[in-house]
Amino acid sequence: MVKRNVYDDVFSTHYITFACYKRRRLLDDDRNKQIVLGVLDDQLTKQNAKCAGFAIMPDHVHATIWFPETGQLSSFVRVWKQRSSFQIKRIMAEHLKSYFSKISKDDPVWQPGYYDFNIYSEEKLREKLEYMHNNPVRAGFVGSPESWKYSSARYFSNGKSVGVPIEFPG
Repeated sequence: MVKRNVYDDVFSTHYITFACYKRRRLLDDDRNKQIVLGVLDDQLTKQNAKCAGFAIMPDHVHATIWFPETGQLSSFVRVWKQRSSFQIKRIMAEHLKSYFSKISKDDPVWQPGYYDFNIYSEEKLREKLEYMHNNPVRAGFVGSPESWKYSSARYFSNGKSVGVPIEFPG
């Protein structure tokens, strides 16, 4: 396996993606998507970060994040995944017992690591936002990006709140 380098020593927006372990659809349940979104919101506040957009899919997550200081990305993603993992396992053990019983309790919620792409231009940021907002449409879940409840597309199409503040880095 080729190890990707993550460059977190410059000011740029980070387009990040991480997936559920073995691409399991652990985020099919809305409660689990709400957990991922809630932890994202909390981490943004704690690390004074900005989110330019996101999409939470049944088996993976996309987000564009900007930090006021360099060197924060790894800890941000680590804490986001750790806290959401703990809460998702609790929800699954309590409310999704039949599904949860089919997987090992030792299995993680998330695949190790994450994919990071540094965004240096507004054009590339808009390209990544369009890609992640159209992800639920390409998957056949909805007919239009703003119909997917767990993305920032509604914010961009009609200014509606999406659970986290959406801000372009500035």
